[in-house]
Amino acid sequence: MNIKNIKLERGLFLAPLAGVSDNAFRQVCREAGAEHTATEMISAKALNFRNAKTLELIKTDESELPVSVQIFGCETESMANAAKYLCGSLDLYKFSSIDINMGCPAPKITGGGDGSALMRNSLLAGKIMDSVVKAAEGYNIAVTVKIRSGWDDRNKNAEEIAKIAEESGISAVFIHGRTRERLYMPPVDLDIIRRVKNAVKIPVIGNGDIFGAFDAEKMLEYTKCDGIMIARGAFGNPWIFGEIAAKLENREYIPPTPHEKISVIKKHIDKMIFYKGERTALLEARKHLSWYIKGARDSAAARDKINRSSDYSEMIGITERVIAGGE
Repeated sequence: MNIKNIKLERGLFLAPLAGVSDNAFRQVCREAGAEHTATEMISAKALNFRNAKTLELIKTDESELPVSVQIFGCETESMANAAKYLCGSLDLYKFSSIDINMGCPAPKITGGGDGSALMRNSLLAGKIMDSVVKAAEGYNIAVTVKIRSGWDDRNKNAEEIAKIAEESGISAVFIHGRTRERLYMPPVDLDIIRRVKNAVKIPVIGNGDIFGAFDAEKMLEYTKCDGIMIARGAFGNPWIFGEIAAKLENREYIPPTPHEKISVIKKHIDKMIFYKGERTALLEARKHLSWYIKGARDSAAARDKINRSSDYSEMIGITERVIAGGE
């Protein structure tokens, strides 16, 4: 599958995840088999003000390529200016594409007219996509868009938005098969993903409820989409990308051993410390370590201990004991 300057064999994407898809997690997922990753969502306004924390979020390592910077906003000029800044700063920030967020359902985002709220205004959505595409002209940077099925069950307009995206010069559409109203409630709507795939000629990547190889295969076979984007399924399980790749290539998947898991977990937390400093990293590591041990024997008690600790050795030790066979 090709998305302008991006060539992918299997179409395995890590979703942009607020508070999760930072440098460390992106790199761990890439090493585990993700072919393409994305930054946490970036406020176009904050980027245009050169907000220090926002500028930190768009820092990527060349080893992460291909990687997308996802921006959100509902003002045409602001979104265009953000794209212009990004494209004009390729000597500072290494990325392959700019993704427009029209899928985030969080009230603090939609309340300001951003994210999935844009699907309620197809005219404005089209103007924003057109402006970002024009801002990226002349650079070897693809512009994509991430959408949902629609705002609610009465207003499923993903096909309309996808067609507008194609007309605007968007290179690919990522679609989460749920409306904003349904947030993350099961099930994911595969029919709308299939309809979007049939409505446009540009690549369509399906998203929603991919927690293993079976889910990925089901989505690909039913919708005929060009690739899949994994979000919550990668929480504590970056190996999901390797599992899916093995399924798609019709070869045996060999799960990581406890020793291999611990090695990856340590690498993940060490990377977080490198990028964020020990204090911040260990606070944020609590959720990751809790995800890594989810479902294991004694994980509830271990999770409680992890969430009360700020000591690297203690947190890793608890995690290691659970994964090795018991706290």
